[in-house]
Amino acid sequence: MTGAPGQHGGLYALFLRTVRQFPDQVALEVGDIQLSYAALDRLATRVADEITRAAGGKATAVGLCCSRSVAAYAGYLAAVRTGAAVVPLNPTSPVIRNAAICQAAEVEVIIIDERGAAGAGALLSQTSAAAVRLTRPRWWCDAPSAGAAADPYRGQPADVAYVLFTSGSTGRPKGVPVRHRQLAEYLAYCVERYAVGPGSRLSQTFDLTFDPSVFDMFVAWYGGGTLVVPQPEEILTPARFVEQHQISHWFSVPSVISLARRLRGLQPGSMPHLRWSLFAGEQLTLGQAREWAAAAPFSIVENLYGPTELTVTCTGYRLPRDTGQWPRTSNGTVPIGRPYPHLQASVIAEDGTESSDGELCIRGSQRFEGYLDPADNHGRFVRDGSHPAAPQAVTPAGKDWYRTGDRVSWQDGELVHLGRVDNQVKIGGRRIEPAEIESVLREHPGVQEAVVLAADSATRGTQLHALYTGEPIPEPGLISHSQQRLPGYMVPAHFHHLAEFPLSQNGKIHRSHLRQLLATGGLEQVAVGGAGT
Repeated sequence: MTGAPGQHGGLYALFLRTVRQFPDQVALEVGDIQLSYAALDRLATRVADEITRAAGGKATAVGLCCSRSVAAYAGYLAAVRTGAAVVPLNPTSPVIRNAAICQAAEVEVIIIDERGAAGAGALLSQTSAAAVRLTRPRWWCDAPSAGAAADPYRGQPADVAYVLFTSGSTGRPKGVPVRHRQLAEYLAYCVERYAVGPGSRLSQTFDLTFDPSVFDMFVAWYGGGTLVVPQPEEILTPARFVEQHQISHWFSVPSVISLARRLRGLQPGSMPHLRWSLFAGEQLTLGQAREWAAAAPFSIVENLYGPTELTVTCTGYRLPRDTGQWPRTSNGTVPIGRPYPHLQASVIAEDGTESSDGELCIRGSQRFEGYLDPADNHGRFVRDGSHPAAPQAVTPAGKDWYRTGDRVSWQDGELVHLGRVDNQVKIGGRRIEPAEIESVLREHPGVQEAVVLAADSATRGTQLHALYTGEPIPEPGLISHSQQRLPGYMVPAHFHHLAEFPLSQNGKIHRSHLRQLLATGGLEQVAVGGAGT
């Protein structure tokens, strides 16, 4: 596979190249539906016609109110085929949020599948967008409608490929536009790194509102592989899904490992056909990686890292095949590794100097060019020779560093993710990293996952609360375990046992929801026995 998508016009151009090379290979599997590359191209062209008619011409942005259906993937391809930016919407999100996203991204057409149909009326009533409804039973089998086929694809590398919205500190989602050219080197690098080609079968565990889904789709379609789409319940039993569908490349958040373990669905040797196991989105613990590696003994396990603003993932670490050679890190997590060859990383301390421990900043071809609302750019970029806290231009220059907000340290030549810069807690003047305490708690044989939060008490000041899943453990046992490994000021004042942690729509541990439960006393309603609340 030669060349990069940016040289060929964008995402649909690279898909078209694969259509020409492997027209009869299966491009997409959703349940019992299989579509070849040629069939998916024809289907995307049909939907592109409908988008153009609904918009009364070329649309600038197309909303995608779909979930894990043929419509979702044909609609995604159709939107980029017309040169529009894709704006994924989660059908289960509140209508008011989806409407605000459509307004911010200036969405002109919304593609709706069967799952999106329930809230479509309310959503359309709050926007000026037209609808393309792909809800008829087996609509993908319909003959093309009369009229000219969609115009030939003329997309440009500078066009926006998609706009995703991340949580903002103000409570207002921040729009992240990613252009086709920011995907060029990334996709080419991943196809080569993971040896994707005809016969490769890639999972699609991520919601389309979460940018690793772009890896799933376009690494598969760039390389000539098959995108295999599990339904939500199938993601909870990954070993069964991997074996039933002969998955060669698995990619998910690490929380899937913990969920599968709790359901006793991750037995040693249960995934002998899996060749690549990729994780991103949150910290991957060495314990999680060890359990997955035992279940997939012939798989290469990698931990990846990257915020949406840096186009899916930007660093990676490959665990050695021999678990005896696995690293030991300060917080018990797998390193996030080193930046990709076409990117640069810098670790910046609070005083603005380069350091071995501090905030991770990255620049290069994958860095986005600024938020949809330029006001959101303030404080997010740093220029060479500037202090991170110094005001920066609203429009970042090409060589400016993106401030990830993540604290990392170089350990044995690899970057280790230590948590968010703003998660650091001060108690009695001492700085405390919750991630360090979480690592110690996970070493207890009865603890599966742990989250440490700080909360203010009217009478006792700031106190640490440890939330954990696994076996209910008497509080004295957890205190004793912590005291053997931590200084006294880092031992949590309170321990809360939960049957499971709430997860966000992207499958990550929902820390903000846990903070809300802690602040409102809601933990007492979800905590289960043992350690007390």
